[in-house]
Amino acid sequence: MLSCDKERLQDKIFAFSKFGDTGKGGITRLCLSEPDLQARAEFCKRMKALGADIVTDDMANIYATIKGSEDLPRIAMGSHTDSVIQGGNYDGILGVLTAMEAVETIVTEKVPHRHPITVMIWTNEEGARFDPAMMSSGVITGKFDKTKMLTSKDKEGITFGEALDASGYKGDEKNRMNPQDYRAFVELHIEQGPVLEAEKMDIGVVEGVVGMVNYEFEFIGQAGHAGSVPQKMRQDALLAASEAIQYLHSKLDKLDGKLVYTTGRINCSPNVHTIIPAHVKFTLDSRHQDPEVIKQVVQIIENIPRELAKCKVSYKQLWSRNTVAFNRKMVDFVEKNAKEYGLSYKRMYSGPGHDAQYVSDMMPTSFIFVPSIGGHSHCEIEKTPFDACWKGANVLLQTILDIDKE
Repeated sequence: MLSCDKERLQDKIFAFSKFGDTGKGGITRLCLSEPDLQARAEFCKRMKALGADIVTDDMANIYATIKGSEDLPRIAMGSHTDSVIQGGNYDGILGVLTAMEAVETIVTEKVPHRHPITVMIWTNEEGARFDPAMMSSGVITGKFDKTKMLTSKDKEGITFGEALDASGYKGDEKNRMNPQDYRAFVELHIEQGPVLEAEKMDIGVVEGVVGMVNYEFEFIGQAGHAGSVPQKMRQDALLAASEAIQYLHSKLDKLDGKLVYTTGRINCSPNVHTIIPAHVKFTLDSRHQDPEVIKQVVQIIENIPRELAKCKVSYKQLWSRNTVAFNRKMVDFVEKNAKEYGLSYKRMYSGPGHDAQYVSDMMPTSFIFVPSIGGHSHCEIEKTPFDACWKGANVLLQTILDIDKE
């Protein structure tokens, strides 16, 4: 079977790792920052060298397209170039680099194809600089209001709209991906978890993205001096919060074994070592592919006691998403190609969200996972072996060519 060039793919990975290099093996390449603009410029330079036509839309998404032999809708693939702070060299960007390598293979090997093929860069997938995550794919698929997105601010007070205007990549709304001009979208990504490596699998055949709910809990107590208020008379909001976490875990642990849940953010006030905490907030992020399990999670949340440790307890939903299923025929293409390349594979769902989940509402979409060493992601030690990257690129390449035959 046709294969991508492993050394060429390695060169791409090394080249792009320079943009935002932290000096500790990782990158900080925030959306539309100087390192992100450098990565975009390198992308455009390399794609132009392959003869691609490059346009951008009003959200600075980049579309680099090679022509097909027929006037047909485009087949797109790609991911994002932005990272979290002190992130790794594979999250997002590998989906761009493998797509670039797939197209380079098609061009250099003169592989016939009927449809135009587009490599994409999505803007602000991470949401690390501007809230929310998956901003641009959300805007063009109608999930987010563009006007509100333009006012999202980073820590320096710069709005997304201002960064967009200054980037040089703000294009025309008419260039947006749409269901008339595009036939399908495929995204390759690192797993960001330990399952594929632990089970010695080469490829994750991703069937969809799990549904989730994200809640914030609030606890109101009474501040007091740490040395003078008797224990029995205290209203310690942090104690109440800890009891709530124990309550939630004890209940959630009894649900399905595939359920995952995380308390990732805690704010404690006044956060002084000599003062009893008066006000605490924490978040609960819970994910599962079965909507019925998510409903059970919500029931547990809604049944939490309204008072713990003499403190008032309340909660609110911050956001949620439904489980997304990718196009079954295209998912089967990914599985077929893993088999034909002689690779081990596992059908699975993604826990993290990706641009592809929004695109799936617009057109047929599929998704490919490659392993993450140790399951590490969103950190500087994030890594996927070059051989695993190459295997994923081959499956991506053949999946695009299969779609082209449809």
